[in-house]
Amino acid sequence: MCPCLLQLLFYLIVAAIAVVFVVVAVLLYKTKPYPTIVRHADEKSFLDPQSIQTIAFPCIEDAPTLELSVIVPAYNEEKRLPSMLDECLAFLEDKSKRKSNFNYEVIVVSDGSADATVSTALRYSKKHGADKVRVLELIENRGKGGAVRMGMLSARGRQLLFADADGATKFADYDKLEESLSSLASEWRQDGIAIGSRAHLEDDAIASRSFFRTILMHGFHTLVWLFAVRSVRDTQCGFKLFTRSTARKLFTSLHVQRWAFDVELLYLAERLKLPMSEVAVRWTEIDGSKLTPFWSWLQMGSDLVMIWLRYTVGAWRIAAIEKKEN
Repeated sequence: MCPCLLQLLFYLIVAAIAVVFVVVAVLLYKTKPYPTIVRHADEKSFLDPQSIQTIAFPCIEDAPTLELSVIVPAYNEEKRLPSMLDECLAFLEDKSKRKSNFNYEVIVVSDGSADATVSTALRYSKKHGADKVRVLELIENRGKGGAVRMGMLSARGRQLLFADADGATKFADYDKLEESLSSLASEWRQDGIAIGSRAHLEDDAIASRSFFRTILMHGFHTLVWLFAVRSVRDTQCGFKLFTRSTARKLFTSLHVQRWAFDVELLYLAERLKLPMSEVAVRWTEIDGSKLTPFWSWLQMGSDLVMIWLRYTVGAWRIAAIEKKEN
């Protein structure tokens, strides 16, 4: 090989190493190792529409007082939220009548909504009572992950479920997740996650999707496997059940507040070696999604790489490990 080419190759390698060192240095300098969870004063309480009083939310660090908390993140969901809540509450009411020791709450987290999401949710709170339906109104839009986290940190349940506001997953499949979680953790102080999964529907989804969307889906799954989560086939289904102990560990450690938060949650769970099971659920695509296929997948793809990079170089650390060591 020509000496000039060897010299050029050497300079390119040195430049690449220098770029890597600069990127790592910037990440370590600019990135806070643990998430800063900001909660405005107005977000620490909820309105009881029957008494017209504001009541302080409890804390995830408190002992549980209910069997199940359902967290519903909602951003401009005035149209899709009612059908989801109707199905959810009908199921939970029936279950509480059949099982005397089962009680629940639903926390609708409005993520800075500009429509009638809050007033829609408050109608359900007035109808069912604020002990069963509570509305957490975030002052500004944080992203789906940020909204789910705020709901989790305000919950009273031994088990905590987050369910998408579109109602795409059949809510009765909670029973399947509950059974699976109980096999992993016999009580709330133990760790476990039951993950709703649409992986069994993948062949049908490919048949109904365009070629372009199928390529995006496979590309995203490949990135997830390469950079983050290898033990779960469907990381993005909005139907996941946690024990209280696990929810506390994961949501106090979560950095990503937008669409890729599911991947970071499961990445953390794998790093912490928490028991997980993937459970097939019934799922139907609902119109009105806030995701735009290309740009949303591109954003999530870049988030995946950054999740891996930041944890790999130590720019991000896991708060749950720090607490355990202290």
